[in-house]
Amino acid sequence: MSALSSSNWDRRSVLRAAAGLAALGPLAACGSNNGRSGGGGSGDELVQYFHAYGEAGTEQAIKRYAKAYDKARVTTQWITGSDFESKLFATLLTENAPDVFEFHPQIQLVRSGQVADLSDIVDPVKDDFNPADIASHTVDGKIYGVRMIDDPQFFFYRPSLLEKAGLKVPATLDELIEAAAKLTTDKVKGLFIGNDLHAVINPMIWSAGADTLDEKNRIAYHTEGVKEGLRKMRSLFTSGHLLLDAPADYWDPSAINQGLCAIQFCGMWAMPQMQKALGDDIGVFPFPKVTDSGEPSVYNGGWSMFVNAKGRHVDLAKEYVKWLWIDQKKYQEDWSLSYGFHIPPRSSLAASAAKLKSGLPAEGVELFGKYGHFDNIGWTQSMITALEDVFADCVRKGGDPEAALDKADTTVNRELKKLFG
Repeated sequence: MSALSSSNWDRRSVLRAAAGLAALGPLAACGSNNGRSGGGGSGDELVQYFHAYGEAGTEQAIKRYAKAYDKARVTTQWITGSDFESKLFATLLTENAPDVFEFHPQIQLVRSGQVADLSDIVDPVKDDFNPADIASHTVDGKIYGVRMIDDPQFFFYRPSLLEKAGLKVPATLDELIEAAAKLTTDKVKGLFIGNDLHAVINPMIWSAGADTLDEKNRIAYHTEGVKEGLRKMRSLFTSGHLLLDAPADYWDPSAINQGLCAIQFCGMWAMPQMQKALGDDIGVFPFPKVTDSGEPSVYNGGWSMFVNAKGRHVDLAKEYVKWLWIDQKKYQEDWSLSYGFHIPPRSSLAASAAKLKSGLPAEGVELFGKYGHFDNIGWTQSMITALEDVFADCVRKGGDPEAALDKADTTVNRELKKLFG
């Protein structure tokens, strides 16, 4: 399943909603009159929220898992289009709030007391989870959220087109820019990195040898390497070799599948669709290094389950999350491998995932293990927006990278002081 539905929606719009939620301060607790049938005060009904994944069978799978749970009646709200984040966070302010919902690790939800501490259900199996997934859901030693899927993102390319152009797989950003130029024709653009370019901001920073924040939650992105990367991205943006305003954004493989571009930034979830459309004429490589001192990078997206700490049935909701996303390995494996390709966050499941053992999926797993970067739970929406503004200023408008980063620093430092003192 894609990390995103077929709507023009991305995780940043969700985090923007989260920032608005946090700005409201502590949320109102849910009362007993929530309009649910069959729930009453007996604790035998739960409601879970999911965004509408783009792949066929995902909604049926989630509802099938829920139906198998025999300690409560679990109702699924499958939210389509661009309505997920707005409905989720609006509803969290009301008596109709879900008991369980999928989202991404976000410190505002912890600070506002909106999500429950799940350490007691995760700790016994913590060693079987990818350590980076545990770290990205941990605040002050407590674990919030259970990871369902890991979604690495990288560049997909058409080997036949590179071979025809006499190109090797790009190992540096300069080589990627050169490849985009040589692969562009009157019908095909050399490269697609998304309509708003936001998907490659963090990978570019990592590949420049930098990071968003360091281990002490201090600014780590304001470096000479990042400034160099911004100037190179500006040259790419103005080259005429970049596909802009594609019918669907980067998370949808249709641009490369339909021959609109030769190279596309996308996620591992789309591999089956690409293989169906292109056969063996598809390869993968990480975001290449930006500077000589940088390294390639792979961004790990994904989704996690959270328990509404202000819900009516917190203990029952935690029990359900434990049952489905910790105890039921057959469902976890099905969710990761039957509706697109994802890496199971459980090490034991990842080790036994036959579909990821060979070919293109195995290459993706190898890149994920070698170059993967995970979300920093302390990197907030205001910080994300600050760097989006840097890209808009420097890459789209040709602004000065130093001035743009100085401006971002003001916003980020203000947020860091609020969060960490």
